[in-house]
Amino acid sequence: MIAKPHRFHGYGSLRGVYGHGQTVRGPLLSLKFTFRGSRHAYRAAVVVSRKVNKSAVVRNRIRRRVYEVVRGQEKRLPAGLDLIFTVFSDELVSLDQSKLERTVTGLLQKAIQATGLSARSTGSGRDIVKPERG
Repeated sequence: MIAKPHRFHGYGSLRGVYGHGQTVRGPLLSLKFTFRGSRHAYRAAVVVSRKVNKSAVVRNRIRRRVYEVVRGQEKRLPAGLDLIFTVFSDELVSLDQSKLERTVTGLLQKAIQATGLSARSTGSGRDIVKPERG
């Protein structure tokens, strides 16, 4: 699980990302993201619909696996980035951990490149990250 400052609170906060965010799509999941200012910590959410699997146990296992990969990439995530992972397939339950990490990391790298941001230098949320110009 990721720390409390890195979680979304309430549906209204997700609505902004869904309305104004950009999307990067992979074969098993997609990533919707937006930048809200470098003074804030990054936030992440994982959405697993009941269409993916009827069992809450399986959906929660998928959610925990994706959160764990995101937590491992914390040092590379720019401050102020809002991320929503939407899962399309229940293959993520049995997918090898290294393949899952490559998939999620690839989506995160595409999102960071699309925003034009550089990664934070430290793990604290106080670093100021400015978009690169050029």
